[in-house]
Amino acid sequence: MSKKIFIITGEYSGDKHASGVVRELRQIYPDVIIEGVGESNLEAQNVKLLFNHEKMGKVGLTFKTVVEHFKMGKKIVDYLKNDYKPDLVLLVDYGAFNLRIAKHLKKAGIKTFYFIPPQIWASRKYRLKTIKKNIDKVLTIFPFEKSFYDKENIPCEFVGHPIISELPDCKNKIEFFKEHSLDLNKKLVGVFPGSRIFEIKYLLKIFLKAVKIIEKQCPDVQFVFSQAESLKKNAFSVPYKTLRGQNHQLLAYSDSLILASGTVALEAGIYETPMLIAYKGPLLFYLIYLLVRNIKKACLINIITKKDYVDEFLMYSATAKNIANCTMEILNNPLKREHILTGCKLTKQLLGETHCVYNVAKIIKDELSKE
Repeated sequence: MSKKIFIITGEYSGDKHASGVVRELRQIYPDVIIEGVGESNLEAQNVKLLFNHEKMGKVGLTFKTVVEHFKMGKKIVDYLKNDYKPDLVLLVDYGAFNLRIAKHLKKAGIKTFYFIPPQIWASRKYRLKTIKKNIDKVLTIFPFEKSFYDKENIPCEFVGHPIISELPDCKNKIEFFKEHSLDLNKKLVGVFPGSRIFEIKYLLKIFLKAVKIIEKQCPDVQFVFSQAESLKKNAFSVPYKTLRGQNHQLLAYSDSLILASGTVALEAGIYETPMLIAYKGPLLFYLIYLLVRNIKKACLINIITKKDYVDEFLMYSATAKNIANCTMEILNNPLKREHILTGCKLTKQLLGETHCVYNVAKIIKDELSKE
């Protein structure tokens, strides 16, 4: 009898990583039946979806959002318990929602693995108790995470970071510049204002003002904004060239990057492109973050290396002047650039070159193959 798994993702990135696991799993375990919650990437792997991300992607603390998530969670759990009855559930990222689901799966006796678990090393360490009680195995993407789980005797394996193998090789800078009418004689600054609406709301105006400052002082610099695929096409409009769906090329070919804090900094690091990161959001959210955080660093390059290679402009330090001055220093100071690039290279070394999604698929196959 074929074994069944169910995958729960909540955002585009998780859907993408999960689709890689499905692709590898079907290669080494073709009889497995897979259903889940996701969007286009899982659909492309012919995974039957119970829900898509239209509602899952909503964030916030509104009463309506909480109620919608509660109803959806109940429907998922009821379906798994009463109808689908999977041999294993794979939770992918999306911590708050998936940890609530995990409690109900544990009560139902359903084996549950967590791929890309909540970043307890960064904040909300109390979540360890929930994970220990409800998750059968944790599959971590950072090498330093494993020690957190080992101390609590939580079954855990380091599988590598998925973007190591997901990032495309970008080796056609001249073609990219020609395609988008960019000047090869000018330096390029890529601007990434975020992948969520609230990030755009708080950071876009600041980034635009920074670009204006740089433009006045550095006539040999050109700018391209990136619009995340997770945003609607009309999410924002700026008087500069804006690309959608080509963020990897922009990360790789830029001379410097202005980034909203997030995984994009790690992608930039793998491409070895100098950068700075910024974050600004609702004051209440930031105050809560200060209360629950475990570390004082925000950029993944700095967190992984445990050193300050990339400048971080958070909340009140996230000003147009600070961002502009730092960007100009990156563009014009070889020592500054080399310092950041040293951090990028060290990050790549520490992450290694493991094939993450294959490792996850192999662990699942081994589990399902047990008598």
